[in-house]
Amino acid sequence: MAARELTGSLDGKGLRVGIVVARFNRSVTEGLLAGALDALERHGVVDEDIAIVHVPGAFEVPFAARRLAGAGVYDALVCLGAVIRGETPHFEYIAAEITRGIGRVVADHRLPIAFGVLTTDTIEQALERAGAGHGNKGYESAVTAIEMAQLGRLLG
Repeated sequence: MAARELTGSLDGKGLRVGIVVARFNRSVTEGLLAGALDALERHGVVDEDIAIVHVPGAFEVPFAARRLAGAGVYDALVCLGAVIRGETPHFEYIAAEITRGIGRVVADHRLPIAFGVLTTDTIEQALERAGAGHGNKGYESAVTAIEMAQLGRLLG
């Protein structure tokens, strides 16, 4: 007897995707957003089915994600931001709260949310992960959102 295996496809046709992107560290988040939009387009999600919500900083991402999730119109969300370590413990507090906040939205709304919030030690590390081509975490997050939305349909 063979086990039944389920995997979400990477076909984004017909999916509605919300993107929440932080403006703080814009040199990084603009690259993440460009990568996410590229991935969605390449996988068949049309512009009319994408909503982009800009928030001041990464701390505000969970609030907007919760509102989008509560609207009940999206198949998946992509959360994008960049938290870069500084000389104070601020980094740890913000990174932990964003992670918890997004996790709560996933649990409360049973909606796939791809976590594309970078937490890096330096701006250079963040820029590497938001650059063009392979390794753009915005691109990877959008692909994850598509796959999880499709897997959610299979799981019922």
